[in-house]
Amino acid sequence: MGVHQASFEIRTRQPGTVEITARIEQELRQSGLRSGVATVFCPHTSCSLVTMENASPEARADLEAWLNRLVPPSHSFAHNLEGPDDMPSHIKMVLTRSSESIPFAEGRLVLGTWQGIYLWEHRTAPHTRHLRVTLMGE
Repeated sequence: MGVHQASFEIRTRQPGTVEITARIEQELRQSGLRSGVATVFCPHTSCSLVTMENASPEARADLEAWLNRLVPPSHSFAHNLEGPDDMPSHIKMVLTRSSESIPFAEGRLVLGTWQGIYLWEHRTAPHTRHLRVTLMGE
């Protein structure tokens, strides 16, 4: 069994999703592994990772609008050390997730026809997000 690990950064400008599927596929090609599992981890508490539809940007916009209704950015929280969007961002991360595991076979990620892997920025200010990919397989 082989293991390949890599880190990369994503710069965000505003709340929303940034597709990272191609970057993970790049690491898979570089690893030389043919079958196994890819794990992507995001060590931040105010953004998250999701596997979501990649054909229609409206699907991601609808999901973001729904989450904003669930966790209104205008709600007043006691924890606001980094601004009023601090605690809503933490809650959104907890309701989604900070890692994704995706199988791969024949050197390709096994995703559905309309699936992509996204970093979901929850903060309003630009950020540099660090991601870690671990590929295990043969």
